[in-house]
Amino acid sequence: MNYASVLVDVSVRQTDRAFDYAIPNRWEDAVQPGMRVIVPFGPRKVQGIVLAVKDHTSVSKVKEIGEVLDVIPVLTEELLLLGTYLSEETLCFLITAYQAMLPTAIKAVYKKFVRLHSKESIDYLPEELQAIFTHLERREWSELEELVSKITTVQRAIKEGLLEVDYEVKNKANKKVERVATLLEVFDHEANSISSPQQRDIIEFLRLNGQTSIKELKERLGITESPIKTLQKNKVINVHSIEVYRDPYVNKQINRTSPLPLVDEQKNAYEKIATSISNNEHKVHLLHGVTGSGKTEVYLQTIQNVLNLNKEAIVLVPEIALTPQIVERFKGRFGNDVAVLHSGLSIGEKYDEWRKIQRKEVKVVVGARSAIFAPFENLGLIIIDEEHETTYKQDEHPRYHARDVAIWRGNYHSCSVVLGSATPTLESYARAQKGVYELETMEKRVNQDALPTVEVVDMREELHRGNRSMFSTALHEKIEDRLQKKEQIILFLNRRGYSSFVMCRDCGFVIQCPHCEVSLTYHKNTHRLKCHYCGYEEHMPKVCPSCQSDYIRFFGTGTQKVEEAIYQQFPEARVIRMDNDTTSRKGSHEKMLKQFGNGEADILLGTQMIAKGLDFPKVTLVGVLAADSSLHLPDFRASERTFSLLTQVSGRAGRHDLPGEVVVQTYTPEHYSIELAKDQNYLDFYEQEMKIRRNFHYPPYYYLVLISISHQDLMKVVKVSEQIAIYLREHLSNKSIILGPVSSPIPKIKDKFRYQCVIKYKYEPALHAVLTKIQQFYQEETDKGQLQITIDFQPTMFM
Repeated sequence: MNYASVLVDVSVRQTDRAFDYAIPNRWEDAVQPGMRVIVPFGPRKVQGIVLAVKDHTSVSKVKEIGEVLDVIPVLTEELLLLGTYLSEETLCFLITAYQAMLPTAIKAVYKKFVRLHSKESIDYLPEELQAIFTHLERREWSELEELVSKITTVQRAIKEGLLEVDYEVKNKANKKVERVATLLEVFDHEANSISSPQQRDIIEFLRLNGQTSIKELKERLGITESPIKTLQKNKVINVHSIEVYRDPYVNKQINRTSPLPLVDEQKNAYEKIATSISNNEHKVHLLHGVTGSGKTEVYLQTIQNVLNLNKEAIVLVPEIALTPQIVERFKGRFGNDVAVLHSGLSIGEKYDEWRKIQRKEVKVVVGARSAIFAPFENLGLIIIDEEHETTYKQDEHPRYHARDVAIWRGNYHSCSVVLGSATPTLESYARAQKGVYELETMEKRVNQDALPTVEVVDMREELHRGNRSMFSTALHEKIEDRLQKKEQIILFLNRRGYSSFVMCRDCGFVIQCPHCEVSLTYHKNTHRLKCHYCGYEEHMPKVCPSCQSDYIRFFGTGTQKVEEAIYQQFPEARVIRMDNDTTSRKGSHEKMLKQFGNGEADILLGTQMIAKGLDFPKVTLVGVLAADSSLHLPDFRASERTFSLLTQVSGRAGRHDLPGEVVVQTYTPEHYSIELAKDQNYLDFYEQEMKIRRNFHYPPYYYLVLISISHQDLMKVVKVSEQIAIYLREHLSNKSIILGPVSSPIPKIKDKFRYQCVIKYKYEPALHAVLTKIQQFYQEETDKGQLQITIDFQPTMFM
C-alpha cells in the first residue's frame, strides 16, 4: 500500500506539518504531489495538499484519503518548493503559502450540517427540534442557528447521539458549459422530407457552419427550442454540452500588431536581455527608462524571443496600471497565447484564465502581483513593470514581495528577470550600481519628443493673493486654454471623497470613526460619512454631536469636491471622475477610459489609478492638485513615493505629437523631491535620498522588520509590545537596532489598539530563530484570534 503526506487546510501551528494518509487501491497510481484531496481530520473532513507519495509510514493507525479533487496536480514540483521558501522567509504557515498560489475558485468552502442519527431519533428530540427535523432530516448549521431559540438544545441532542454533525467540503470552481448542436449524417432525401422550414433552416445552418451553440442557433435563426428538440428526437442532430471558457476579452475587437523598429537605446537594452535569454542565464536586468521611452516595446520583443525558443513568459503590471490599453498591447501582439489575471475579473473568469495556463494553452501571462505564481513549467522570462510600485508587496500572509518570488523562480528556471521603471526603488538602483543587477538605461522618449514642461506653483502665494480656489491661477488659465483648443486634461488628486474631515467651528470637534482612530470622510453623493479603513458609515449630522452647534463645516479636499468645483468654474467641461467610489462596478474602469479615449470627455479626474499606464494622444495638460498629500506621511519612503508619483503622473502628458505641460500645486515647493521631479532628475534624487538613508540607517543600507501587535485591550498591547522589545534586545546582536515599542501611526483600527517595534539590521543570523520563538510563545493567544502579532520583512508601509 502507498501513503500520501498531506498538508491539511487548518491554519494553526500544531497542524503546520504533513500528516500520513493511506491511498485507497482505486487511486494507487493516480495520487501525485501537488494534488488537492479531501481527508478526515478529527471529527470533520478538510481539504489538503499532497506533498509526497511514499511506500511506508511510521504511523500505526492510518486513515484513508476520502476523495481526490484533481486529475493533474494544481501545484507543480517547483511551486511546492517555492511554498517552503515563502513559509521560511515570511514566517507564515505552509498552507497559507500554497493558498496564495491558487485561484479563489479552487479554495475550499466548508459547510457544517446537522442530521438525524436515525428516523427513530425524532421521537426523543425536544418539541422544538422535532418540528425542525420532521420535514427535512438534514439542516445546514447556519440555518439551524436561526431556527432554534437556544443553540445549547442542539448541542445536548448531539451529545445524546440523537443528532449527528456532517462536514462537507465544496469547491467554488464551476466549469462553464454550453449546449451545442452537431448535424448527424443526413442524406439529402431525408432532409428534403422534413416539412418544417425552421427545422430545414437548422440543418442547412449546421451543414454550412458545423458545431454551433444552441444560443447562437436561436439568435441567428430566430427560433425557439421546439424545432431543435424535434430534430434531436428524430436523431437528425446531436445536442450535447461542452466546456467553454469565460473569456472577458472574447467579444472585444483587438487588432493584431507588428513589432516596431527600435531606436538605439531600446535596441541596446533589447540585445543585452536577448543575449541572457539565448544563453539561459539567470540575470536580473534593471531597465531604467523615462516615461514614454518605449519600455513596453522592449518587453514585447524580448517575449517574442522567448516564444521562439518555445518557452513561457510572465509579465507583472501594478493592479492600478492594468488598464485595457496594456492588455490590448499584449493581446494585439500575441493573440490567444495570452492569459490575463487581475482583480477586475470574476472568480469564474480568473479560474478559466488560470486553467488555460495549467493546461499549457497559453504561453504568456499578464497580471497583477499573484500572477507571479502562474503554474508554468518552462519559464524563459519574467518582467516586472513599474517595479517601484508598493502593490507588489502583499500586506497579509504570506507577506511576500513579487520581485523576490520572481528572482527565486528566475534562478530555478535559469531565466532572466527584467525590472522596468522610470523611477526604480532605491534598493534596486543601488543593486544595479553594485553590479548585482544589470543596468540598462533609456534616457530619451522614443519619438524624440521633449519631456513635458513642468511648472511648480506655490499655493502659499496663491493664498496671499486671495485665491482660495483649489485651482491656481496658472492651472485655471491652462485648463481654459485646453478646453478652447479641444485638447484633453488629466487632473490628479490622491484622495477620494468630498472632504477629508468634518469639524465643528465652534468647539473644534472632529467626527471620528467609533472603531478606528481616524476622522470620517464625507461623501457628498450619498450624504454620508465613511471610514476608509473599516468601512463604517453614518449619516452626516445637521449639528455638532458634541456641542449641538450648527457651525459644522467640511475641511480638506477629495475628488468629489474637485469635480463639483470644475463644474462651477468650467461649466462647459465634460468630466470623468475615476476613484474607488466610481469604479467599484465590474467593467466601469474600462468603460470610463474608453469614453475618455474616444473624446467623450475633456477632463479625466482621478486618484492614483490614473497615474500609470495611460497613453492618450490628445492629453496635453496634467494638473497635480496636492503634491504634498503623500509627502508628509510618517514613513521614511514618503519622499521617494512623492518623487515617483509626480514623475509618473507628469509622464501622461505630451506622449504623441502635441507638446505636454504639467502644473504641480504644492505648499512645499522647495522640497527636493518636488524640485527634482520637476526635471525628472532621477539620478540627483537618488544621490540626495541615499545620503539621508545612510545617515538614518534605512534601506538599502539596512534591512527592516516591522512587528505589529494589536488587541482590543490597550494595556495588553502595551505589555506584549514591551515584552517583545526586551526579548529582541536580549537575543539579537548589539549591531541590530531595535526601535520601539511605540503606538502605530493609526493607533486603533477596527476596535483594536495597535503598537509596533522595528528592527534595523545589516546581518543578523539569529533573526528568524528569535522571531519564530516570539511567534511560538504567543501561539495560544494568537490562535484564539484575540491577540494579533504580525511580522513583516522589508515592509513598504508603516501606517
